[in-house]
Amino acid sequence: MSLLGFNFIVQSDSRYLNVEIRSDEGEICSEISATSSDKHSWCKISRNSDLCSATMENKSSNTILVDGAEVGNGDTAVIKDGSEIIPGPDREGFFSYKFQIMSSPETSQTLLKICVDVDHAKCSICLNIWHDVVTVAPCLHNFCNGCFSEWLRRSQEKRSTVLCPQCRAVVQFVGKNHFLRTIAEDMVRADSSLRRSHDEVALLDTYASVRSNLVIGSAKKSRKRANTSTTMVDQSDGSDHHCPQCVTAVGGFRCNNNTDHLQCQACGGMMPSRNGLSVPQYCLGCDRPFCGPYWNALGVTRSSSYPVCSRDTLKPISEYTISAIPLLVHEKNPHEQKITESCIRQMGRTLQDVISEWIVKLNNKEIDTTRMTLNHADMMTAGTLVCSDCYQKLVSFLLYWFRISIPNHLLPPEASAREDCWYGYACRTQHRNEDHARKLNHVCRPTRGSHF
Repeated sequence: MSLLGFNFIVQSDSRYLNVEIRSDEGEICSEISATSSDKHSWCKISRNSDLCSATMENKSSNTILVDGAEVGNGDTAVIKDGSEIIPGPDREGFFSYKFQIMSSPETSQTLLKICVDVDHAKCSICLNIWHDVVTVAPCLHNFCNGCFSEWLRRSQEKRSTVLCPQCRAVVQFVGKNHFLRTIAEDMVRADSSLRRSHDEVALLDTYASVRSNLVIGSAKKSRKRANTSTTMVDQSDGSDHHCPQCVTAVGGFRCNNNTDHLQCQACGGMMPSRNGLSVPQYCLGCDRPFCGPYWNALGVTRSSSYPVCSRDTLKPISEYTISAIPLLVHEKNPHEQKITESCIRQMGRTLQDVISEWIVKLNNKEIDTTRMTLNHADMMTAGTLVCSDCYQKLVSFLLYWFRISIPNHLLPPEASAREDCWYGYACRTQHRNEDHARKLNHVCRPTRGSHF
């Protein structure tokens, strides 16, 4: 059965009528149990100002379950599209409702106007809604990654400085804006007329070169000291020396005034952004830059002027070792982590053994990578270079597959007798209700909710 919010409340059983909500709030009077045809006034639903959620107030004498959490008489709970509501304290004997938002085109347009004006979310180069949006500084204007990357490439071929395409201020920095990217994606979902063709998106993605924060090369000209053969640059003119290669040639390369720089996410130091190198500068899992492999390959070590991090900040997946289950595993559910740990121990194996085995399966394309929370998941192999954060995310992903591959009779007795949670690994209640997290199995696929 399902509750459709703002416009309708519907039960999936065709024997029962829909209840329409036409105003900003409505009191629900309907059947609550299959054993009785009596109607009860059991809750009130009020539209929230964001138009994407509602507040439910329990008007009955019973406790109501909202997404597994108890809501007492007179108490309220925020419900969103897909929320499950049971008009009683237990699933047994009571109907199960699902709250859904039925948006009309008019509602979508209203939502767009309330959240942000569409014209303010357009790239001034292509005049479309941002795609993979980047922000430039210090002027803080926003563009599609592909559009600005092409502008950056052409500007650096012709000029000593890069100017903002919108206001013509000198650009010193550009980086991805994940917050605005989410807004742009929500707008496209709300109004399909804003969506670009697949071919256009694919073309933009081929142009995109901003993978992380870039420091754009300074336009200031440096002066070499007179009457000396040294390659050190006179800093009296205020030139910015971001990295060791700004000062002197290392490995046959020296930065010039147009060289873009990347800031290492481990030590905060800088390195030149260089394409076509055999030495990686980015983690493939998160697209963040790390300087360790680059500087270590050139034999450059840390100094008081320039920080350099260890080579181990970015290394192949196969070179990592692990002895303890990371906090991220099983959506941070400690009960599930203990069960997995117990299974590994009972099999007479180590955590490293299990992860190594499943990395081989990943290498052989035996695992569905849809749920992997890493960028470029389909490109992951044992030789892929990732940072330690992404390695822990990979371990979490592999241990999920390890757990669901274990036959039920090999689980500890207290675990094998549990029922699966309807919302599986996506369950939110497991994070705030310890009893719920312990009593139900959450290492399983959702059978209800938005992840189903």
